Amino acid sequence: MKLLTTPGFWIAVLAVLAAATLPWWVSGYILGLLTIAYYFGVFSMAWDLLFGFAGEVNFGPTFLIGLGAYGAGILNNRYELPIPYCLAAGTVLAVVGGLALALPALKVRGPYFGLITLVAVLLLQNMIVVFSGLTGGEIGLTVPDVISIDADTNYWLALGFMAVSGLILTAIARSPAGLILQAAGQDPVVTGALGFNVAKHKLAAFAVSAAFSGLAGGLVVFYMGTASVGTLINTSVGVQVIIAAVLGGRRTIVGAALGAVFLIAAGELLRPLGGLSTFVVSAVALLVILFVPSGLLGLASFRSAR
Repeated sequence: MKLLTTPGFWIAVLAVLAAATLPWWVSGYILGLLTIAYYFGVFSMAWDLLFGFAGEVNFGPTFLIGLGAYGAGILNNRYELPIPYCLAAGTVLAVVGGLALALPALKVRGPYFGLITLVAVLLLQNMIVVFSGLTGGEIGLTVPDVISIDADTNYWLALGFMAVSGLILTAIARSPAGLILQAAGQDPVVTGALGFNVAKHKLAAFAVSAAFSGLAGGLVVFYMGTASVGTLINTSVGVQVIIAAVLGGRRTIVGAALGAVFLIAAGELLRPLGGLSTFVVSAVALLVILFVPSGLLGLASFRSAR
């Protein structure tokens, strides 16, 4: 594979290996913060596949995340199924729900696709409240099982999951199917005229994005021990996922993970500023998006090339 011969791949491998040593010399608090950041990195990478390559603006990434999270959580809460089965079921539910949303949504163009995905998030939020007996409603859903109570184990699992997800998503993006998807995102008419099935490739991208989003959502539930609208399906969470992907670098996959880690780490470092911290982080993100369209990953590549 050409991916294995690129300098960026080996830089990413070294970064992951360095990150794997953190449990030996940082506090459990920092590990917990990074664990969440890594899962958000997967959310953003999955979103970047759909937006950066397929050219479809999904304003509702938390719809897919929420389906996977609540699907897995309800099975464990109600029927006490083992975590692997719950994760698998939640992932399948996210894919099925994602395809059910994508089939009608991909028939429209421009902002209408994004609006449909945003409405889907609002509908899911209302369903969780209406069926509170099953979902826990606004209070939240607790699960009897967690992946581990050891901070190091949780950290390594999240890091490994993000690394493997990034590798798979990057391989898909660099594959012939990924190139067709990218062409379809830039000019679907010309791509279709060349004989490629644009709708099929975009549906496949939506399914892949849904699978990784749903699985990551389920893992977050079994890491935190709970699921709630505010932590997983809130529109502000979706905005964070989108900003992280664009901030890290559109159409880079790995840059989305970098952006997610940056956002969460910066927000925590600026926490002493109180409400001003959100303003500062948002301002920095806006400046990077406006003046460095290639994102943080592009900026790092530019500096290394000088």
